[in-house]
Amino acid sequence: MAGRYDPNPFDEGDELNPFSDPAARSKTSGQSNYGGGAFFTSNLGTVPSATNSRLSPLPPEPADFYNPTATVDIPLDSVKDLKKKEKELQAKEAELRKREQEVKRKEEAAARAGIVLEEKNWPPFFPIIHHDIANEIPVHLQRLQYLAFATWLGLILALTWNIIAVTAAWVRGGDATIWFLAIIYFVSGVPGSYVLWYRPLYRAFRKESALNFGWFFMFYALHIIFCIFAAVAPPIVFKGKSLAGILPAIDLIGSHILVGVFYFIGFGLFCLESVCSIWVIQQVYMYFRGSGRADEMRQEVARGAVRAAF
Repeated sequence: MAGRYDPNPFDEGDELNPFSDPAARSKTSGQSNYGGGAFFTSNLGTVPSATNSRLSPLPPEPADFYNPTATVDIPLDSVKDLKKKEKELQAKEAELRKREQEVKRKEEAAARAGIVLEEKNWPPFFPIIHHDIANEIPVHLQRLQYLAFATWLGLILALTWNIIAVTAAWVRGGDATIWFLAIIYFVSGVPGSYVLWYRPLYRAFRKESALNFGWFFMFYALHIIFCIFAAVAPPIVFKGKSLAGILPAIDLIGSHILVGVFYFIGFGLFCLESVCSIWVIQQVYMYFRGSGRADEMRQEVARGAVRAAF
């Protein structure tokens, strides 16, 4: 019994060297050092030979593989396509150069004629007007121009709040006509104020034009009159409730407190706008008289009257 289990089944015996002589390896493969039972056989013929498991060698690299100066064969079709694309790029470049020259020529012609091409840049999120005080207005006039710009923005704020107050009065049982009038004040007042008095003042400061000063004074005076009228809001049109002034505020505060408060806020905005506008027109007029533009404007008016007569 003991002799039957003497051989160690885990003893590997002689190790096979896959790099040894194939003849010697085949000779030793026919013998087995294992014994003891039917579980171990001496036939190792099913094990594949190590020579059959070798990887096939890589193909040899070309002699000039690492030569950076070696010539590379390029198909003729690719060369033709490259030349065609190069011609197309040259044609586009020539067209762009021609357009740039045309635009430059138009700009020079406009500059000689005294026409200024204004690029829209304000407000930044949706440019609709040209506005660049820092680069186009003289330094000594920039503060005054900024104040005039503030009065224009103040008018926009006052007319916007006027719509809110009138809408509240309409919801509380007012007439719908006052709401439509408030919309008309805003739609006509905002662009009208820019075209009639703010842009003339901007151009007057930029070009020192006496005629633009005259346009500014005339329409800015109407602007001040409207602001004073809106602050009071006399009962002339629809009992004055289409404008958020002091009189409709007093009338509404007793029946509708919230609406009355809205009208009092509108009254304050129109009062502030009136005071600031009066101060701005005074400062502009002082500069206008001090710079000698008043005499120049009178001369231009006289020349215009003579041309109109003849």
